[in-house]
Formats: sequence, structure tokens, C-alpha cells
Amino acid sequence: MHRLTVRVQPNASADRIEGPETDGAGRHYLKVRVRAVPEDGKANAAVEKLIAKHLGLPKSAVRVVTGGKNRLKGLEIDGPPDLADALAGMMRE
Repeated sequence: MHRLTVRVQPNASADRIEGPETDGAGRHYLKVRVRAVPEDGKANAAVEKLIAKHLGLPKSAVRVVTGGKNRLKGLEIDGPPDLADALAGMMRE
């Protein structure tokens, strides 16, 4: 099980991963944009799908586990041990 923190901008013009950022409190996260609206879990589902596709995993392997109604979300990702390297690479880009 792997963890990833993302900051989501819903209602964007395209689904995309912007890259790593740090907020004023020193928290590191991956900034993502999704076209979905932030209602009825649509934006959360779009984030799960976007991250899974980027990592080459099935949609069911990525779940929002914290921050369901906030822009800052915690994801759990099921994947092989070497997935940690891919996640670390995403946070350096």
C-alpha cells in the first residue's frame, strides 16, 4: 500500500497532473486538475482515474481515503513495491 497527497482543482479545462508543490505550512503534494465538478464524489472519482491511468494501474487500485470534501486529499494506492519509485519520481518532476 502506497500513499500520495494531492491538491485538486476541479472544474478545470482538462484532466492533468501539474506537478509537485509545497504549501505555506511545508506540506508537499501533487497538484492535479480535473474537469469534473466537486459534487457527489465526481471530482474524487476523476482524481482516482487520472492517477491510476498515469501509473498504469486499474482504477480500483487508487482510492481517496482522506479529504473527501477538501482540495487536499490523501490517496491509497495498491501496487507493487517498485511503485514507490514511480511515486517519488512524480514528486520530483
